[in-house]
Amino acid sequence: MQPNDSLTRAKAVASVLDDAIRVPGTDIRFGIDPLVGLVPGLGDLLGGAASAYIILEAARAGAPASVLTRMALNVGVDTIVGGLPIVGDLFDFAWKSNTRNVKLLARHLEVPTRTSRASTALVVTLLAGIVLLAVGVSVLGFYLFKRLLT
Repeated sequence: MQPNDSLTRAKAVASVLDDAIRVPGTDIRFGIDPLVGLVPGLGDLLGGAASAYIILEAARAGAPASVLTRMALNVGVDTIVGGLPIVGDLFDFAWKSNTRNVKLLARHLEVPTRTSRASTALVVTLLAGIVLLAVGVSVLGFYLFKRLLT
């Protein structure tokens, strides 16, 4: 498998998640990530899982631990802030963590650094952290949403 194949797949997923839909008459674009995020609890969990796929592709392409960590931080910010009712939903339209992560991967592939390939343990840890974070934020978002309605 070629690193550019991973970049192509990551770009396709990021495009669907972050900028597949254009607001007519403007240059404003958004994807399905902020729309799915509108579903309390489940939306942020699904968005986090899709974002984790891009990190997995970066690991397959040989991205170093420093790049994978920055990618995980981008997803973490998206998941934490995106999980907040109302404010988080607006944030999801502006913070395009998947597009940011594709740019990080592309930059790494253009000018690869002399770093070793990320270990499997780091990748598993980062992905598990993202899943746990997404589950936690989803549960918190669902709880807050429920509290707002009662």
